[in-house]
Amino acid sequence: MLDWLADIYLWSKSLHVIAIITWMAGLFYLPRLFVYHAERVEIGSETDEMFKTMERLLLRAIMHPSLIVSWVFGIALVFTPGIIDWSLVWPWAKGISVILMTWFHWWLMKRRDDFAAGTNTLPGRRYRMMNEFPTVLMLIIVFAVIVKF
Repeated sequence: MLDWLADIYLWSKSLHVIAIITWMAGLFYLPRLFVYHAERVEIGSETDEMFKTMERLLLRAIMHPSLIVSWVFGIALVFTPGIIDWSLVWPWAKGISVILMTWFHWWLMKRRDDFAAGTNTLPGRRYRMMNEFPTVLMLIIVFAVIVKF
């Protein structure tokens, strides 16, 4: 029934990897923008408006589409016959990490809303610390998928 997914497996995998690369770029860059926005920008200034525009476009033009494409082709890979052995730990580790990465994306959206409204209360240090979160998840995902523990 899902054999057609096997026929497009390499295309699905390629598009999944491309989408992940662009999504991860945004997940790394947006918190860094927040660091500078929180630490060096006066609310209501021209620079504040520039940062708001950059943050909005990064989310809407790159991160949101990449998240959707990552999930669509990731789910296609999950349902491709013969690809995943659910008796192993790696697919579960990857799945949990992807859910956490999606939560992080949502968290960044909410912080962008705070900046857009001029109500951000988090210091740059918090954004610096949160910037490490996708790195840890990326390491778990890559080792899980490649090593297949």
